[in-house]
Amino acid sequence: QLQLVESGGGLVQAGGSLRLSCAASRVIFSMPMGWYRQAPGKQRELVAEITSGGSTNYADSVKGRFTISRDNAKNTVYLQRNSLKPEDTADYYCAAGTVLRRYWGQGAQVAVSP
Repeated sequence: QLQLVESGGGLVQAGGSLRLSCAASRVIFSMPMGWYRQAPGKQRELVAEITSGGSTNYADSVKGRFTISRDNAKNTVYLQRNSLKPEDTADYYCAAGTVLRRYWGQGAQVAVSP
């Protein structure tokens, strides 16, 4: 069983930056990883994903502001978020694997004040 633990959430003013971290309980170098978010009253959506080879993909709403990266030696995935906007307020979830088998973290709350 793979466990994922997010950290780095919190409250930030618009225009600020925060980095989320996702620590995995075991080796993840061969697994695609992703960050999703769910705002109040909305469905969970993909924010960014990174393959085992390091290729990345972003939601249009965060392109140019967010950066996903991974450190396989530390079994950790990061989401650097810059130029934050109030609409980025959501619970952020780390995910590992594919639609066939996906593991989820418990989520990290992020609130962006105007």
